[in-house]
Amino acid sequence: MNKLIKNQKGFSLLEILIGLIILAIGLLAIAALQTTSVRGNFFSNNLMQGTYVAQDRLEFLKNLPYDQLIAGNYNHGTTTIAGITYNRTYSITANGDLRTINYTVTWNDGADHRISFSTVRSQ
Repeated sequence: MNKLIKNQKGFSLLEILIGLIILAIGLLAIAALQTTSVRGNFFSNNLMQGTYVAQDRLEFLKNLPYDQLIAGNYNHGTTTIAGITYNRTYSITANGDLRTINYTVTWNDGADHRISFSTVRSQ
């Protein structure tokens, strides 16, 4: 007959399988978190590049002589950085001795994004 072994040491096969299942669930959660993190970093990088493009051109426009700031809407073309195409537009609005410059950058990395900056110049 079968005798029960007293003072068993070690783990049974069932305990090992349960431990592996718990470990696998934890690893799947970490993998999902990693995917979300990579997407967030990708968006942050694109936002940073769009901000850089907008601020650079806005500073250029701010430093133009006042008489060259002619009211109107302008298409400033596109620029491609790391495979993402950024569309750049700006408008200048005249209000007496003031010129308001609105600079907008748009891009699509699977979703449409837009960033805008404004500044006011006086004579």
